[in-house]
Amino acid sequence: MMIHNFSAGPCVLPKEVILKASEALLDFDNGLSLIEISHRSKAFVDVMEKARALALELLGLEGKGYKALFLQGGASTQFLMVALNLLEKRAGYLNTGTWADKAMKEAQIYDDVYEVGSSKASNYNYIPKGYDVPSDYDYLHVTSNNTIFGTQMKSFPKVDIPLVCDMSSDIFSRTLDFSQFDLIYAGAQKNMGPAGTTLVVVKEEVLGKVSRKIPSMMDYKVHISKNSMFNTPPVFAVYTSMLTLEWLKNLGGIKAIEEVNEMKARIMYSEIDLNPLFKGFTAKEDRSNMNATFTLESENLKETFETMVKEAGINGINGHRSVGGYRASMYNALSIDSVKALVEVMSELEAKA
Repeated sequence: MMIHNFSAGPCVLPKEVILKASEALLDFDNGLSLIEISHRSKAFVDVMEKARALALELLGLEGKGYKALFLQGGASTQFLMVALNLLEKRAGYLNTGTWADKAMKEAQIYDDVYEVGSSKASNYNYIPKGYDVPSDYDYLHVTSNNTIFGTQMKSFPKVDIPLVCDMSSDIFSRTLDFSQFDLIYAGAQKNMGPAGTTLVVVKEEVLGKVSRKIPSMMDYKVHISKNSMFNTPPVFAVYTSMLTLEWLKNLGGIKAIEEVNEMKARIMYSEIDLNPLFKGFTAKEDRSNMNATFTLESENLKETFETMVKEAGINGINGHRSVGGYRASMYNALSIDSVKALVEVMSELEAKA
């Protein structure tokens, strides 16, 4: 039976990527496993350089003053690194979900941090709009997609200060002018690879402007100077992310996958809206193309629905404990057939009810 993996993260990966990655575990460099060769060997240095180059190429940021890094620690470490490297006096944060809230709290350790807008009082079911961002802030931090609540920023504020974006769950999924951002970070495990590495893309000109002394492991400039090899990198996660970026490039890049993602989202949300047994959690204009959140109108159908889901080979649709209901995560590698399989179950439930 085919398994349809809607897990919110670690994410579904392309089958060909998993196959190549598994082969590399057995034999990557003349009989040596990927995870036992020196990270300083030419074989792996080439992997790191290719991964970094592909990231910039796919984002359209080559030759525009940006550097790409693959670092350890997950996006949660970036909550700290952003503040350490960019926060001198004060910064603004748009609070659109659990991870945005945590990023703001971590930054508050270091200096004045202000909430420019928030949807927390409504359990993050929409993206705030019409907020003001003072021009004397050191930067504005936003989160492009909120996996738990199923909201996504469809546009970004025009500001005269550095714009920082946590793109952990929708990186490489849609076309944007990525040059509007001065720093982008994304944990790999949502839409790029296995857990263990985080992509950071930073415009070099925004660095080196804080007066504090930054620990070496937390200093972007140090990692840039060492070509993302300051310490032993997470070789398997970087290699698998490189393979995923190659896969995406071969598909036609971000524009090609965006068309697929939009089709998946249309199919999913159409069923949520038209099927009287289900309802969505979020404002329609802010719905995420990556994470569709919904619930049953009647809890009496819960057992029946979940039995049908399991029998159809559908995995990972339980909603986050803070929201409940269901969450269909439709990352780049999830096929349209998987979305159709879930929609078919929802339709069959309606026919039975």
